[in-house]
Amino acid sequence: MSVIAKSELKKLIREGVIKIEPFSERQIGPGSVDLHLGSTFLAYKKVRDIYHITDQADYRQITQKIKVKDYFLLLPGESVMGMTREKITLPDNICGRLEGRSRFARLGLLVHITASFMHPGISNHQFLEMYNASPIPLAIHPGTMICQFIFEYTIGRGHYRGKFEKQ
Repeated sequence: MSVIAKSELKKLIREGVIKIEPFSERQIGPGSVDLHLGSTFLAYKKVRDIYHITDQADYRQITQKIKVKDYFLLLPGESVMGMTREKITLPDNICGRLEGRSRFARLGLLVHITASFMHPGISNHQFLEMYNASPIPLAIHPGTMICQFIFEYTIGRGHYRGKFEKQ
């Protein structure tokens, strides 16, 4: 697999091979595309029960959807899932990875802590698994260019058909 650089990204987006909606060319960096945080969050419910991690585990049982206008307050040691504003659609020969941005890591915000691989053939918004590793509360604002998507060519073809296909 090879990382797709800026000149090729511009061409693939212009030709509609990679679709990003909404999109501005200012989002393209040397080897990635910056994505904005949307206003939809999945916050963990405050429960005291044990939740068992098995193949049947479902995040919807322990989270609640929240729409935010100004900001989401993420306290030290807390996690939240935030959805990207952009919807990304990939062909069957391009996959990618979601990564945080160093400017926020230096503030103690882990923007995407696990499951960073995005399969070929996806067509959805991305959920970010954010965590506050700092000792101070962080106000996370929708509209912030919060993460970057790194695109890669695959060897062969594949198409994601899974649980989060329509998110």
